[in-house]
Amino acid sequence: MKILFLVQGLDVAASRYRVLQYLPYLKEHGVEATVLPFQKGFLKKLKLFKSANEYDILFIQRKRFPVLWLKYIRKNARRIVYDFDDSIMYRNSKASNPESNTRIKMFKNMVNASDYVIAGNEYLQKNTTPLTHNVTIIPSPIDMSFYPPKKYSENNDNITLGWIGATGSIHYLEKMKPVFEVLGEKYKDLRLKIICDTFFDCENITVEKKLWNEKEEVADIQSLDIGLMPLMDDPWSHGKCGLKILQCLATGVPVVCSPAGINREIVEDGVHGFWANTQEEWIEKLEILINDHDLRKRMGMEGRKRVIEHYSLEANAPRILKIFHQLSSH
Repeated sequence: MKILFLVQGLDVAASRYRVLQYLPYLKEHGVEATVLPFQKGFLKKLKLFKSANEYDILFIQRKRFPVLWLKYIRKNARRIVYDFDDSIMYRNSKASNPESNTRIKMFKNMVNASDYVIAGNEYLQKNTTPLTHNVTIIPSPIDMSFYPPKKYSENNDNITLGWIGATGSIHYLEKMKPVFEVLGEKYKDLRLKIICDTFFDCENITVEKKLWNEKEEVADIQSLDIGLMPLMDDPWSHGKCGLKILQCLATGVPVVCSPAGINREIVEDGVHGFWANTQEEWIEKLEILINDHDLRKRMGMEGRKRVIEHYSLEANAPRILKIFHQLSSH
């Protein structure tokens, strides 16, 4: 079986987690994969899409094409799989109005032109089912071989709250500054670690600013005691696939999160961490974990088990291969 994967970029997180890390498994099971980034320029696109007929399946990651290009792709491709892991049919959380007729129309066109759709979470699947029944949820999986559990020492001092994410998402964390100021005033050994390439300061709590680095990412996550995943309750946030929360749980770090979107699917309140909506709830739930070393460890280990069972590469690679086999045999 030959598959052409068209991705956003070889160094883009979504490409790494939703395509590239599957390649060794697919190769072991007889899949000949070619991975290419989307091309710019008319002639390059023409050449690329014409070559789609040389493959059993064309896998398109997230991108939406104008109608004419879509017709040309459909004409050349034997089977199309469309994969997306964000609310691409809506504007992002910073927009005053999430609704966009253009985005919705382009999304519908992509789904209608595809033979199968892979959605990153339940919310995205629900947005797809009115258009096609050939849709399956496959999360952005974690390769557990790269995520050993953190070492829990008996030392309860110097608790680190931590957040990892991209520049475009740090506004979620920055809105929590009042929470950090209250906790920092009360717990002098508490620190906030931000793993990103954009940062902010707080008055009452030490902020450790760590530039994101792929090679140090797992060690940085292991250095946290409590992971943070604040989200807004809007269509864009509901489409997020919780990769950062999964990375924390994979290493055994418990989390406190907003009960929005996939956070509700991943984290069972009181089992793998806590849900928090209001400022008061964030302070209350974080304090519980700050003051209880054994609870942090227990919740972290429960979270790790959950990732292994439902969100690991080992659990999801056979599922995506099954979809490819079903399509290629038709």
